[in-house]
Formats: sequence, structure tokens, C-alpha cells
Amino acid sequence: MSREQPTAVSRLADELVRDDDPLHDELAAWLASSRRFRAFVEAHRDKIRKKFRVATDSDALHDVRAELHVAHLLLEDRRIGLAFEAYGSGRGGPDFSLTFRDAPSLNLEVTRPRTSSLAGPLLTKLHQLPPSRPNAVVLALAGEPTAPDVAETVRELRARADGKDDALFASRGFDGARAFHQRLLRLGGVIAWRDGAGAEVWLNKSARIALPEPATRAVVACLAGS
Repeated sequence: MSREQPTAVSRLADELVRDDDPLHDELAAWLASSRRFRAFVEAHRDKIRKKFRVATDSDALHDVRAELHVAHLLLEDRRIGLAFEAYGSGRGGPDFSLTFRDAPSLNLEVTRPRTSSLAGPLLTKLHQLPPSRPNAVVLALAGEPTAPDVAETVRELRARADGKDDALFASRGFDGARAFHQRLLRLGGVIAWRDGAGAEVWLNKSARIALPEPATRAVVACLAGS
């Protein structure tokens, strides 16, 4: 690193998050360790700064951290390119649109579950998956010793939908159980990621567009190497 770079990195970190915030030094370390991540942050500094500004509590701040940590890890693989909120920050689209070996590959939506139940986070994120590309949800888990059972959660939700539990799905913003089934077809898979403890993928075999195997394998390898 040149003598000028530490100052540039510090200034960039200062722009995004207060220097007395616990995330400041961690973000600065990520910026210093990866030119690709630094270029990504510089390209999207306005969006990232806004995310930090509107994160008014610890949970919200750690949501932003999870997104940036995923970006930092993925950009370690030079075959991967990332676009941030390519569908527009106000439209509820996925966090990242990923290219692999310069070819459009898949969308990634990152979420940090607040409880041990995955049903709520998955139902929320189904609303953000566009129909035109394969989509995966990354569950950023807080160091749980074992990954939650994504397959069982989806089975239970499907059973509630098959039982016409329209009230449940309406409470989550769906136009009844049928709308849930339609949205579920957009979900290619879920990657359960525990920082420092690996990543596991569940594939939705009923997805209209399956996750591309090489790109998905690269994403899992990047997260598992965290």
C-alpha cells in the first residue's frame, strides 16, 4: 500500500460512518485490504452513506454491515462482478446483481434474521425477487452452531399455502396463498451463511429459473472462506 492510500481509505470510511462507531474500523480494514472492494464502495458511496445514515439502531447498522461484508468477500474472487441495487434503491429489488466471468448470472438478496424462525425473513424477501433472472437469498446468521433447516421452513410454508391459509400470507403482503406460490417460483435457492463457520445452499427445485451452478458454487466458496 502506498503512503497516500491509508489516508484515502480513512477518509472514505469517515464519509460513510462515524469514526466512533464500532463498524468504522472494520470497514476501514476491508477497504484497505481489497482494491476491488474499495472501488465498489467508491462507485456506490452515495447509496452506502444513505444506508448508514438511515440505520438508526444497532440491528439496522448490522444489516448494512452484513451487505457490505458479503460484497467484500465476493469481490475477493476476480471472476465475480457486483452491481449494487441495480433495480433501484427505492423499488425493493435485490441487493446485488452478480456477473460471473463477465456473464450475467444471478441476483443476491442479503438478510439477517432477527429470530430463529426463517419464515418471516423469507416471506419478506420473496417480494424483492424479480422474475427475469435467477435469485438467491443469503441468510447472514449470527454464529449459530448449526444452520437452520431452510427446506423444512419452505415445506411448512407450502403446507400453509396448500391449506389456503390466505390470512397468513395476506399479513405478509401477499394477495393470498396463491400469490405466495407464484413468488416462490422466483426463488432459486437460499444460502445459509455463518460468518467464519461456513455456508450451505438449499436449491429450490421448483424455481422457474435455476441458479447457475458455477456462479453459485463460487458464491458459496467465497462466503465459506470468510
